[in-house]
Amino acid sequence: MSLKKATLLILLILIIDQVSKIYIKTNFILGDGFDVFSWFKIHFVENEGMAWGAKIPGEYGKLLLTLFRLVAIVGIGYWLYTSVKNFGSRLLIVAISFIFAGAMGNIIDSVFYGIIFNDSHSQVASLFPPEGGYGTLFHGKVVDMLYFPLWEGVLPEWVPFWGGTYFTFFDPVFNIADSAITVGVCLLIFFNKRAFPKSQEDELDGKASETTA
Repeated sequence: MSLKKATLLILLILIIDQVSKIYIKTNFILGDGFDVFSWFKIHFVENEGMAWGAKIPGEYGKLLLTLFRLVAIVGIGYWLYTSVKNFGSRLLIVAISFIFAGAMGNIIDSVFYGIIFNDSHSQVASLFPPEGGYGTLFHGKVVDMLYFPLWEGVLPEWVPFWGGTYFTFFDPVFNIADSAITVGVCLLIFFNKRAFPKSQEDELDGKASETTA
């Protein structure tokens, strides 16, 4: 698979991701949404930190997280470039392209959204508001909106630890970029042998042997 095709795939995912985020950000108040089905909802939330809402504490936690993402995307980009250059399998290049696009999509939010949007609390945000954004460069919040509460209800009393409590499966809210990263990682895990053909494994083993010799 050529680098051109990989780039087109990345751009397609990025466009879908950013169009969906900009639409949600400029049409909904934080916390609003609607039901597509009983098990699939659009629910607008913003993530200030990592996956699952985790945060790096401290005044510079958000900045450190964004800088880490920027370093990571450089590494993923280099991995993609070398995989194409070394004629890696199509599955491998597709998987890395998905991961790269997903990471880049969330980086755009983290780097730029603080300066191009005003906040979404009790109002619908505007793109490029005249009064300025809700934050500064590198301090944007990631827009999430995909919510799949596949099952909601009170767990039976016999369930250890959580018996008798109200439970939702699947509770996290995520976005297209998160989905792309998940798809890429799953492709590498579940189709590992196709992503890394035997010839590539032998080549890696040979290099390892030369290093230890």
